[in-house]
Amino acid sequence: MKITGLRQAVAVLILLAVPLAAQNERRSLIDDDPNVVHLETVLEIPLRLDVVKQAPVFSDYEGRHRLGFLRANQRVKVEAITDRAYRVRGRGTRDGIAGWVAPWAFSSSEPEFVGQLKKLYEREIAVRKLIAEGRIAIGMTLDEVKRCKGEPGKTSVRRTQEGEATRWEYIEYEDVRHYTTHIDPIHRRPYRTLSHITREETGSLAVEFENGVVTAIEENRDAQAGNVRIIVPPLVFGW
Repeated sequence: MKITGLRQAVAVLILLAVPLAAQNERRSLIDDDPNVVHLETVLEIPLRLDVVKQAPVFSDYEGRHRLGFLRANQRVKVEAITDRAYRVRGRGTRDGIAGWVAPWAFSSSEPEFVGQLKKLYEREIAVRKLIAEGRIAIGMTLDEVKRCKGEPGKTSVRRTQEGEATRWEYIEYEDVRHYTTHIDPIHRRPYRTLSHITREETGSLAVEFENGVVTAIEENRDAQAGNVRIIVPPLVFGW
C-alpha cells in the first residue's frame, strides 16, 4: 500500500511539473525571440491600453494558435510588442488570459498610439542590431552606448541654460598575436608557434550627448567619410 501511494504521489508530481516546464519553456522562447520587444526594458512607466472590442488571443504573435478571447471594457498592461501584435494580460471571456492580440482591439488617450508603438519597435530593433555590431549612432541614449561600448575611460559634463552636455571618451584596442618561426629538424620544414599576444591601441572614440542623447561621434582612426549612423531619438509618450 505504501508503494502504491508513493507511485501515485510521483505520478501527480510529474503531471504538475510538465505544464510548469512547458510554461517556462514558452516564457524563455518569448524572452529570447529577437522579434519581440519587452516594454519594461524600454519604458519607465508601464503602458496600459483600453480594450474596446472583444478580440481573439493567440499564443504566438503570428496568430497560429488561439487561446481564447480578451474581454472588452477593461484596461490591460502591454508586456511586449512586435510590429503587428501586442502581448497583454487581462480578463478573458471565461478566466484570466495572457497572449498576443491585434492592435485594432485597443484604444488610448494617445490617438496615434499604433504608429508610435511601431516607431518604438523599429527603433529598438535598430538599436539591438547596432549594439550587436558594436556600433554607435546619433540618437542613442547614454544607457544604449554603455551597453554597446561599456564604461567610458574618461567622462566630462558641461551644464548650460539649455541643459546638460556630456562627453564620453573611449580608447579602442585590438589583440595582436605574435608568432615565432621554427625549422622542423627532421623534415626541415618551417612552422610557426604563438609566442605572445599584445594589446595595441587601434583608435579612440569620443561620444557627445545633449540631455542624455548622442548628438555627435568623433572617431580617431581610418574610417570612411560620411559613414555617420543616425537613428530615431528615444520616443516620449503622453499616455
